Amino acid sequence: MEKRIGVCNLCEAICGLELTLEDGRVTGVRGNPADPLSRGHICPKGVAIADIHADPDRLRRPVRRDGDTWTEIGWDEAFDLVADGIATVVRQHGANALGIYLGNPNAHSLGSMTHGIAMVKSFRTRNRFSATSVDQLPHQLIAHLMFGHQLFLPVPDIDRTSYFLVFGGNPMASNGSLMTAPDFPNRLRDLKARGGRMVVFDPRRTETAKVATEHHFVRPGSDAFVLLAMVHVLIDGGLASAPAYSRGLAAVEEAVRPFTPERAERHSGVPAEEIRRVTREYAAADGAVAYGRVGVSTHRFGSVSQWALTLLNVLSGNLDRVGGAMFTSPAIDVVGTGLIGRGHHDVWRSRVRGLPETAGELPVAVLREEIETPGDGQIRAMLTVAGNPVLSTPDGARLDTALAGLDFMAAVDIYVNETTRHADVILPPTTALERDHYDLVLHTLAVRNTARFTPAVLPKAEDARHDWQIYREIALRTAARLPKHGSLRRRLFRRARLTVSPTVIVGLLLRRGRSGVTMKQLREHPEGVDLGPLQAGRLPAALHTKDKQIDLAPGLVLDDLARLDEVAAPENGELLLIGRRHKQDCNSWMHNSERLTRGRPRHQLLMHPEDLAERGLADGSTVAVTSRVGTVAVEVAATDDMMRGVVSLPHGYGHARPGVLLGRATDVPGVSINDLTDPELLDVSGNAALSGVPVTVAAAG
Repeated sequence: MEKRIGVCNLCEAICGLELTLEDGRVTGVRGNPADPLSRGHICPKGVAIADIHADPDRLRRPVRRDGDTWTEIGWDEAFDLVADGIATVVRQHGANALGIYLGNPNAHSLGSMTHGIAMVKSFRTRNRFSATSVDQLPHQLIAHLMFGHQLFLPVPDIDRTSYFLVFGGNPMASNGSLMTAPDFPNRLRDLKARGGRMVVFDPRRTETAKVATEHHFVRPGSDAFVLLAMVHVLIDGGLASAPAYSRGLAAVEEAVRPFTPERAERHSGVPAEEIRRVTREYAAADGAVAYGRVGVSTHRFGSVSQWALTLLNVLSGNLDRVGGAMFTSPAIDVVGTGLIGRGHHDVWRSRVRGLPETAGELPVAVLREEIETPGDGQIRAMLTVAGNPVLSTPDGARLDTALAGLDFMAAVDIYVNETTRHADVILPPTTALERDHYDLVLHTLAVRNTARFTPAVLPKAEDARHDWQIYREIALRTAARLPKHGSLRRRLFRRARLTVSPTVIVGLLLRRGRSGVTMKQLREHPEGVDLGPLQAGRLPAALHTKDKQIDLAPGLVLDDLARLDEVAAPENGELLLIGRRHKQDCNSWMHNSERLTRGRPRHQLLMHPEDLAERGLADGSTVAVTSRVGTVAVEVAATDDMMRGVVSLPHGYGHARPGVLLGRATDVPGVSINDLTDPELLDVSGNAALSGVPVTVAAAG
């Protein structure tokens, strides 16, 4: 029996692990109490990380699709098939005939960050998509517009705040999102023990709302009205003060004047006096922070909402302040070093609907139409990397049909899932336990400054390939089949970058950093190195705007207020659909683990008892849920955890489709919420409005 230090990189919490190995198998997983960030915390997903490695359905060698069957092939043949397929389409139809989709796990893989991005850039296609535009795109756009960099995101100083204001976030289930906060339950207990408060606004009484100091139901999609009303109260009550290194306060004052608490009450259901009270208490607290996550990012005014949340932090004096919204000082600063670009917006637009790109990616809501619509630039080949857009993006059923009509498709994935079943070739990388890990992104978003390098726990099989090795071969072999582009120097640099291992790159980046942390030190301390709490006073020096000023009034957001102004008050009897996530779920891809799917089912449509009674429906019956784009049949569960007029389906379900080779997942009941979400409903950033989708609910059949 052997003990090894590992890391769970399945979600943003990046918890440290202690693993027990016997005869090369993982027989035990527990949290590592010596880890300075996660402090011994572990969730059900972390316990199940070994299930992925041992999963009999996991692909271990490349496969080629032959009709409805799959044939194992060698790596050289697989790489050549992918390179030939992509190069043929690009030569015949141009660079934009290739579409690329990157799934959420890419942000949690060192090799994807160091080599996957380089591979994507090598193809020069404008048809690039990712899970960003069904998740956090408003955050990144607002950070780019206000602070000058898409990932210069303020993080709640949760360990020292006295007032934690949460909109549409559920850190009790997620352990933080765009706020790497493992062991959130204990962090919340510490907050309450020092006399602090957590106030939650959410249309569902979530796991977080249930342990909050207070919870307010808010109608989906109306968060922007409530948040703008809070900014209005700050300014109107003389509680607002803009820092010297900011511009645009007068424009903000003018913009929020019409958004009163009374108007917010009509749209949201939150009483005007409650909005005033909460705002004043927030402003009076000694160190407070406003935080909003998926619930406010994934509706039609996600960018306005994130802008208003940022204004609450700035104008209350809580930006760059202990206990407020602060910026990290990571050992590897991917923002300051330029490893990840500042971002841009509207440099080009999608071919069919004319929607703008952000940071080099188009909204994934346009992917289906870009495949189906003939003409110059039509997507004829797809490369998906650790992604499942059929279950993760709007109107997934129609995208499912569109993928079947491609000339060629390849996937880098370990499963034959709802999306990859359409691929001609699938190339499976090693799993998390078989590769080295340093989290380049999430240390940048953590609630404490730490650094941790985790060597592979298990050896790579001789005939396996790491993800970065797969990206290298795809990029180089495809480039060899296409006309040369760019200078010789640039091509040689790209080849060199793709050839060097991610671990070597981490060592080089540490040398460039100012923390003093070395790879030798991290290898000696695999549990991680503590660099201390977040530091105040980083602004304005750390700003990435040209004039070192915060832009309080970005024109793009101010212009979008006219669209918000046109929103009518809700009608009686209207039902709005929202998603939800559980701590046992990891988007769409952990349902093949038996330990995560046994127990009480989590697939039901949640609905308030009075909404059920009003429609003559019974708890536990099967109902038909219908939106503009589709209908699903699912079991309904009555609960007063739902706001009246709001129903909820979980994200990531619906595996029972032909050709999916996931023995356990296909038996898990449930439907895909994204067979109901509407690609026409978008935020100004291009992020899909997955929350607040109008639906009807009736007896099935």
